[in-house]
Amino acid sequence: MRFGKFWLCCLAGCYMGLAQAATFPYVASERADVAAFVDDMAKRHGFDREWVAQWLQQAQRSDRILESISRPAERTLEWEAYRRIFIRPEQIEQGLAFLAKHEETFARAETELGVSRYIVAAIIGVETRYGRFMGPHRVLDALATLGFDYPPRSDFFRRQLGEYFLLVREQGFNPAEIKGSYAGAMGYGQFIPGSYRHYAIDFDGDGVVDILTNPVDAIGSVANYFREHRWQPDRPIAERLPGTLPEGSSLLTQGLRPSLTVADYRAAGLAPAKPVQDSEPARAIQVLGEGGPELWLTYHNFYVITRYNHSHLYAMAVHELARLLEAGSAAAGSDSDV
Repeated sequence: MRFGKFWLCCLAGCYMGLAQAATFPYVASERADVAAFVDDMAKRHGFDREWVAQWLQQAQRSDRILESISRPAERTLEWEAYRRIFIRPEQIEQGLAFLAKHEETFARAETELGVSRYIVAAIIGVETRYGRFMGPHRVLDALATLGFDYPPRSDFFRRQLGEYFLLVREQGFNPAEIKGSYAGAMGYGQFIPGSYRHYAIDFDGDGVVDILTNPVDAIGSVANYFREHRWQPDRPIAERLPGTLPEGSSLLTQGLRPSLTVADYRAAGLAPAKPVQDSEPARAIQVLGEGGPELWLTYHNFYVITRYNHSHLYAMAVHELARLLEAGSAAAGSDSDV
């Protein structure tokens, strides 16, 4: 079968268009949603339209990112498996070394910001193993992929893409160079762009807010995040209670925010061993540990941890790692006194 020159040209044009769509999926002239985003950034934040459009054209769509966000560990694992990921001897050793190396910074963060050094260290340990694994994805690719090609949360990630462009303009970063998680989180503490802009701080006073390569800024920024989310110094986080509750019990409330108080649990015969006031907000959770179901009573500070990642399994991992780091630090201090 012979093709005339007209049809050959049409086929060539279609092929080039498909190739461009595959290589450059976020071209403003090809997608109305991308064009609307560019227009919004120009109108609301004074960006040059061509500058935003050119950076978006360089963004790559990633099926790997779309697969990762559809099956996060917090939704697919029980506590026994989730705990094994984050609570390992090497992570405890690395955490103790990180605490010792930056002892002065942690002490200042506790004094100035009122947040336990062990919680801050545990967050950084769970998120990136103290800066060892900060994510392989270009943040530009992650946020464009999720903002334009992940309908369940496209509005949220498109807002974060806007925050990212504001961030790189404010900090003088190259938009294509920063790498992070599949969700566009960055640095030691894995801040999404909105959190970076609103909670990250210049903790070493060098005039740059750098949580990507500067552990001092990272420690201060994680502590500041917790302070801004109303962490309460020297207050309890969680404790395990004996026994279990039947599935569907009204004492196992829905939602991460505590809707009952310690008094409610005491009245039901679940008295905490720690000295906690009756008025303290509390929520019971039941998780599957290595030995079977575990019942935990969690408090306001546990809820604050879930503001960092909206998962009670995540908060359990941070709480457990912080507890082990505190015990390890105390043991090391005792050994040094001998």
